[in-house]
Amino acid sequence: MKFAAAILAFGVAAGATGLAFAQARAFVRIATGGPAGTYHAIGALIASAISAPPQFVVTPITSSGSVANINAIVGGTTETGFVQADVAYWAYSGTGVYHGRPKVEELRSIANLYPESVHLVVRKALNVKSIAELKGKKVSLDEPGSGTLLNAKTILAAFGVGERDILAEYFKPEQAAEKMKDGLIDAFFFTGGFPAAAISELASTGAGIDILPIAGAPVEKLAREFPFFAADEIPDGTYKGVGAVKTVVVGAHWLTSSKVSEDTIYALTKALWSDKTRVALDSGHAKGASIQKETALSGLLGVPLHPGAEKFYRETGLLK
Repeated sequence: MKFAAAILAFGVAAGATGLAFAQARAFVRIATGGPAGTYHAIGALIASAISAPPQFVVTPITSSGSVANINAIVGGTTETGFVQADVAYWAYSGTGVYHGRPKVEELRSIANLYPESVHLVVRKALNVKSIAELKGKKVSLDEPGSGTLLNAKTILAAFGVGERDILAEYFKPEQAAEKMKDGLIDAFFFTGGFPAAAISELASTGAGIDILPIAGAPVEKLAREFPFFAADEIPDGTYKGVGAVKTVVVGAHWLTSSKVSEDTIYALTKALWSDKTRVALDSGHAKGASIQKETALSGLLGVPLHPGAEKFYRETGLLK
């Protein structure tokens, strides 16, 4: 979808997003994630809140996750997408897991959204208490194209566990939860905002789960090497029968391409921080309240702002 010719006029629209779009229509897609993940839920909330049909329509689409979303943005099959901070940084800079591949230099940032916690879920009956004890176990690292898969490999390596040390599987979170319920896998990774629907259901209906801590010296070293990782804690009671767990967190960022027009991204950014969207986020999902304009520029780590987003943040004083 080409937006270069889109001309958007802005004004106050009673009962809408606070934006009125005139003249040419614009249609924007948000690549999110799988149906059981936080990306999908938040993407649906945002799209519903900021759409102003028929002139301006925003649609969430399912995907395999961060890597797939970057590929879709670059390939032109979506205009925007949610991407983990680590994946965004590596892709734009051509480092980390993107080392040796062309830099994805057309990526542009719209906003930092919310923190995504790494969950390492294990069967309670397994009685595993540390990452080192996963050696020889069946562990799902998430599907190809997901940011979780990259997180999982990086974290396992930090704790001295290689992909060959485990019996690696590659399932979506909802599939992994079903496999665990049936006793077919021992553990799985999920990176996303808590509570995650698939994990909540598994904790409530299965034979019980534990979430392994991701903490200590390996994490401190990881954070020094990769500044997008930070210490985090999943609170007591987030999942049935699971106490507070220390883990790591990365930011969820909303990205686009430099090829999308300034007017379109300005409109998206302004609508994201409208009163209507604020109500939808606060009431629609547990992670919605974490999406705040004051932290919109936090941790963007080298992926430059799109000119449309930059224009909005300068107007509102977040950028000087």
